[in-house]
Amino acid sequence: MKRLLLVIVLAILSACSPSAPTQTPPDTVVTSPPGNQLPTPTVGQNPYGPQTGDSTMLRGAVYLDSIQLLVLESYPPQVSLVLAGNLPDPCHRLRVKVSEPDTNNRILVDVYSVADPSAVCIQVLKPLSASVPLAVSGLSAGHYTVWVIGEKAGEFDR
Repeated sequence: MKRLLLVIVLAILSACSPSAPTQTPPDTVVTSPPGNQLPTPTVGQNPYGPQTGDSTMLRGAVYLDSIQLLVLESYPPQVSLVLAGNLPDPCHRLRVKVSEPDTNNRILVDVYSVADPSAVCIQVLKPLSASVPLAVSGLSAGHYTVWVIGEKAGEFDR
């Protein structure tokens, strides 16, 4: 009888123990077998850009606490957008869509999250910190402003 009780207690405790996370944090490098090579991001490429499977995902908000535009004094010029805040829960993935400059040299940036609508996820905010390189090497000379979800993030000259 004691042995049966011990087995039941162990089964309950093992069911309550946390499992390994099923998602890969955005800053983790993912490798695949040679047959399924992932593209290697180039300098200035947005690692948080929209993905092909996003159309089947649920679109959600991102709660940004800070937005900073970093302009590195380098050649060629490098500009990065640094975002800090929270995702709605650990199942959401960050997406950052950077538009081409408009006629007024405004670069509009849309920041949102996506999640599998059938996923069951704990309802707790997930902190995020992301650096998104902006591809500025192909831009013509001029003064540019970067707007993130309707808020001016900063300016730079090219």
